[in-house]
Amino acid sequence: MNAPSTSQHPSAAVLSVRHLTTAFGAVSVVDDVSFEIVAGETLALVGESGSGKSMTALSIMRLVQPPGRIAAGQVMYKDRDLLTLGESEMRAVRGAEISLIFQEPITALNPVFTIGDQIAEALLVHGRATKRAAREQAAELLRFVRIPNPESRIADYPHQLSGGQRQRVMIAIALACRPALVIADEPTTALDVTIQAEILKLLRDMKSALHLSLLLITHDFGVVAETADRVAVMRAGRIVEMGDVRQIFHEPRHPYTRELLSAVPGAPQRNDAARRS
Repeated sequence: MNAPSTSQHPSAAVLSVRHLTTAFGAVSVVDDVSFEIVAGETLALVGESGSGKSMTALSIMRLVQPPGRIAAGQVMYKDRDLLTLGESEMRAVRGAEISLIFQEPITALNPVFTIGDQIAEALLVHGRATKRAAREQAAELLRFVRIPNPESRIADYPHQLSGGQRQRVMIAIALACRPALVIADEPTTALDVTIQAEILKLLRDMKSALHLSLLLITHDFGVVAETADRVAVMRAGRIVEMGDVRQIFHEPRHPYTRELLSAVPGAPQRNDAARRS
């Protein structure tokens, strides 16, 4: 099956992924994947565990670890193919222009450094602030992501925070350098339902306030319904369907998409005759 067309949006793409293939040995875990994200939109990459969603994110960021390798394709950002950049050039992109919010903040955050130091480091590494200014901006970023008493909390260590607060710290780090694109990899998976809703609202508010584009990786169609503008459905390393949220929920074309939706409480259910029409 050919990758779905990504030409439906006339606006200039912030990110354009073209025929991306990532392999472990002879097995392609990301297989000829193409999509684009335009300014200010949220694209949800959705599929079950093991479908290749997170590996797509790691491939975009050039963080695939051996023996994995990016075997083919282009990742175009601001007229540059990220796959052709030297590592020093790519380090300048990571965090500053494209940020990644990891799935598990407890493992992504360093347990021996305060959260203030870890937010400040994101600014210092990219030359966005002096050491003193970075500390002040760390407190402002904590306030921005709605952590109470930010001036005192910057001295806390990750284990002193709740799961929802750690995820807010990860969002603060991702936003520190005001990137154009944020990739959020299952940002609410380990959180209870109430905290999930708070984090999703925070992401929506941050995207609007900072005019971000967002690639949201999830297996949860409930998250998709609340957050996304468009959806790319991934199965076994390939994108099998792409469309806007309304079309995907009400007129899903691929059997796998219908299968995923059938497991969502309250999702539109359509009979077989309607599906064939």
